[in-house]
Amino acid sequence: MHTFLTLSFTTCKTLFQPIARMAVEEKGLVSYCTKVERNANLEKLQYNYLFPEIDVRELRHIKKYPNAKVISLGIGDTTEPIPDMVALSMANYAKSLATPQGYKGYGAEQGNKELKQAIAETFYKDTGIKDSEVFISDGSQCDISRLQMLFGSNVSIAVQDPSFPAYIDSSVIIGQTGDIEKESGRYQNIAYMECGPRNNFFPDLSKTPRTDIIFFCSPNNPTGHASSREQLERLVDFAQQNGSIIVYDSAYAVYITDGPRSIYEIPGARKVAIEVSSFSKIAGFTGVRLGWTVVPEELVYSNGFPVINDFNRIVCTCFNGASNVAQAGGLACLSSDGFKAVLSNVDYYKENAEILVNTFTSLGLRVYGGTNAPYVWVHFPGSDSWDVFNEILEKTHIITVPGSGFGPGGREFIRVTAFGHRENILEASERLRSYLS
Repeated sequence: MHTFLTLSFTTCKTLFQPIARMAVEEKGLVSYCTKVERNANLEKLQYNYLFPEIDVRELRHIKKYPNAKVISLGIGDTTEPIPDMVALSMANYAKSLATPQGYKGYGAEQGNKELKQAIAETFYKDTGIKDSEVFISDGSQCDISRLQMLFGSNVSIAVQDPSFPAYIDSSVIIGQTGDIEKESGRYQNIAYMECGPRNNFFPDLSKTPRTDIIFFCSPNNPTGHASSREQLERLVDFAQQNGSIIVYDSAYAVYITDGPRSIYEIPGARKVAIEVSSFSKIAGFTGVRLGWTVVPEELVYSNGFPVINDFNRIVCTCFNGASNVAQAGGLACLSSDGFKAVLSNVDYYKENAEILVNTFTSLGLRVYGGTNAPYVWVHFPGSDSWDVFNEILEKTHIITVPGSGFGPGGREFIRVTAFGHRENILEASERLRSYLS
């Protein structure tokens, strides 16, 4: 049984700056306007995107406290060096471009065939996924927007609450939603699937309305919950019964120690699911940019047309292919020695997560995640997450992420990342213990 701390946080008056208001305030500075109307869907976005907003607040804090050592446990950016053999493979490829024999220009928009084969073999062995169903990209977040272009504005969507903000923001931009409801903080025409401690971070599908598209992330960002096989079986069955398509985000799948790492481990998933993933948190490629999307041939629209054909058209129209240098690095990551080196960094971050979990647990706070994911989801009952964020930053010089940035379901939580140098994780733990105890 856990006890809860009674903490007092000062209410923060400066939350996200509404975008429409910013435009009005700045209008007086504009000397000339075109006759082109602004995209009405972009006007629906009430706030700046979460992570750049946190960057702004961090810079503001550094300006206020120039001598403070700010420790970031906020944005999930990897910190440990890319393994030598992986970096060397990219360096050698880049160097070869300076030779007549080694120079190559455009590659296939769908990606290097050898890398596609390595992904299929490494991550989808025994699931029936073929290399021809793998599309190499510059990252899963970019692919989410490409998928939104594929689906168009007339589909209905469901998202986990809380969830990665790109699912919702891209839905607003593409025109799938109505306006935001001020009191609830939810957009009209989106089905928000509650995924919190009360339901073991998995939605009550009996109360979930039928939608065309279901965005689902496991391990979930931000809560760190990895769905069990039984839970994913229910999700796939739900999608089959409703004729829905699941967009399954497995960007953190290598952190899972118990449970499915791919939706395609579930029977029937090939008929109802697209999977997006990334080398960012696997191999430290957050700056290199490399990911992939799997679209099975069995996945078809209501008229029987293969989804993979349309996605291939989107990719060929909107993308010239991932960097050949980055793909050389990805291939090195999936070699026998390269994958061992990559997983060593994953283990390092999981040890960081254990330190953070133990820190918050020792303070009597309820903590979730951190076992099968690099994120720790900490509950501050009765508090507003932005107030908690600001108070921790002000008192400890530590950056976290306010849970409400991931949806209304995160209002009383903060997300803490395990991506960081060990000495910073240990120092942050000591600061938090000193302040919160």
